[in-house]
Amino acid sequence: MGEVTTQIWCSAHQFGVQLPATPRGARQARQLAVEKLRAWGLPTDGPALIVAELAANAVTHGRVPGRDFQVVLSLRGGALRIEVVDTRRDRIPVPQEADADAEGGRGLAVVEALADRWGVEQGPPPCKAVWAEVDLPTGGSPEGS
Repeated sequence: MGEVTTQIWCSAHQFGVQLPATPRGARQARQLAVEKLRAWGLPTDGPALIVAELAANAVTHGRVPGRDFQVVLSLRGGALRIEVVDTRRDRIPVPQEADADAEGGRGLAVVEALADRWGVEQGPPPCKAVWAEVDLPTGGSPEGS
């Protein structure tokens, strides 16, 4: 197996990471997001689940062999924005009701329940970004911002 390179970029109000589109990459996305959210002094539970669900979708449904996915966290306008970019622009996620016995299929329902807003943006071909925003508590400002 070849060497895996993870690219990370960071500023006072933005954090991004490029990871391999594998289950391990999805786990790393959640772990790195939790670390950054803690560093910013923000709650981790809801946003970490959103990152986990969107990253899992990117590696399951948005994967193209040999191409990575990106996770970007940014603080703007009193909200935390979570974006996951994959290279399957042709596969737009749509929430669906999962069968009671199904092991999967509830990811976007989780995102919809935890986020204040979410959506999909077409990027430059072949990319798309699935994003979610969580409003931050009024008067609370993340550390380091």
